[in-house]
Amino acid sequence: MKALVPHHELVYTRRDFLARAGAGFGGLALSFLLQQREAAAASTPSNPLTVRPPHFAAKAKSVIFLFMEGGPSHLDTFDPKPALRKLAGQRLPESFGPIITAMGEVDAPLLADRREWKQHGQSGVWVSDWLPHMAECVDDLAVIRSCWSDGLNHANGVGQMNTGSILGGRPSLGAWVSYGLGTENQNLPAFTVLCDNNGQVIGGPRNWGPGFMPAVYQGVRLGPAVEPFTNLNPPRGISQEQQRGKLELLSQLNHEYAAARPQATELDARIRSYELAFRMQAEAPEAIDLSKETEATKQLYGLDDEHCLTFGRNCLLARRLVERGVRFVQLYSGTGSKWDAHSKIEQNHSELCRAVDKPVAGLLKDLKARGLLESTLVLWGGEFGRTPMSEKGDGRDHNPTGFTMWMAGGGVKGGQVIGETDDLGLHAVKDKLHVHDLHATILWLMGLDHTKLIYRYQGRPERLTLNEGEPYRAICG
Repeated sequence: MKALVPHHELVYTRRDFLARAGAGFGGLALSFLLQQREAAAASTPSNPLTVRPPHFAAKAKSVIFLFMEGGPSHLDTFDPKPALRKLAGQRLPESFGPIITAMGEVDAPLLADRREWKQHGQSGVWVSDWLPHMAECVDDLAVIRSCWSDGLNHANGVGQMNTGSILGGRPSLGAWVSYGLGTENQNLPAFTVLCDNNGQVIGGPRNWGPGFMPAVYQGVRLGPAVEPFTNLNPPRGISQEQQRGKLELLSQLNHEYAAARPQATELDARIRSYELAFRMQAEAPEAIDLSKETEATKQLYGLDDEHCLTFGRNCLLARRLVERGVRFVQLYSGTGSKWDAHSKIEQNHSELCRAVDKPVAGLLKDLKARGLLESTLVLWGGEFGRTPMSEKGDGRDHNPTGFTMWMAGGGVKGGQVIGETDDLGLHAVKDKLHVHDLHATILWLMGLDHTKLIYRYQGRPERLTLNEGEPYRAICG
């Protein structure tokens, strides 16, 4: 009996189906996507952290981000408001409209600052007496008084300042920089994170994570400053040859396992981390050896003061890391949202400002003396500021609608104040810079066009700035 022959050719794969369905138009789309993927693969080096050229001439080669977690008060540090003292104890004027704070308070009385303010440097920038050492560096600072963000609470505020989004799952700023530029030192992590205590940053590792990018771009949280790289040295009695042999066997097993699972980028990142750890055994101990620093340098960072010791060590390590080609270093002060002064702001901020003031100033002075400030962009700030209205009588609530950050080095013109908040410091009103604008500016200073720094994810061209924001080019003068 003659076998039945189907009246059409069988389709065995989705590619065959797309090529035949709809007169082949599906195949055209598939072909375009495959060509894009092949082109991307061809342009990506075997080592994803190989140095890449910027889009245009860069002003900065590296970044040190000093993150005051919890939200430092701009009203008590860099943005004096005489009107706040005049109206202290009264309600917010009706001209501001109805305001409900992040913690739900309504009609809370205004709280005056207790600071002594002075103009400093040749530029005459105002700084409060909480930051006397940073005040000595104002001619190197661009103080941005008109920042704003979308995050009302710490989780989405810290998340947006680090990733551009109040929602989780997106790559961090440091990951984008590593993806765009690679690293100049293959023997140290490209992106490192140092915290001032063993606590957890609000939102956890997502703040330095790779999001939907390959895991190799994630930041590496180092340990305490006295031993940042834990478990770095091999066990006693193990030679370098033995260590190399163990690593090669482990690499072979991992590569065989990863070959069948190309979508699991964590495997590739782990393989590379083992290789990096082996290379770090030669270079990292020297990079973190603070004993080679002079006593004068240690005192500059406040290492002789127990209040400054921890953050001072981290700042000194940051300088040593960027000096050795690390691309992005992030330092957290108040890890675990310690700057969150809902009450007793005088006590809270007095202690924290004392802990960071001298180390930060020491970092700026040291970078400048070594000729590194020109190529290193330093940022200072938190996820938001504080309200002019009081909370619990002696504290301030979250304020994402107007707050202060500053930038220094990396091509930034110092001794300037950018933008303004209103008379009471609640809203940014002039030259407003959203988080996306800040991120676009940072990328621009590093030679990256935020509209062209693209990672394709699930068919979408993703960007750090979520298709928003513009670099504030006037920051260079």
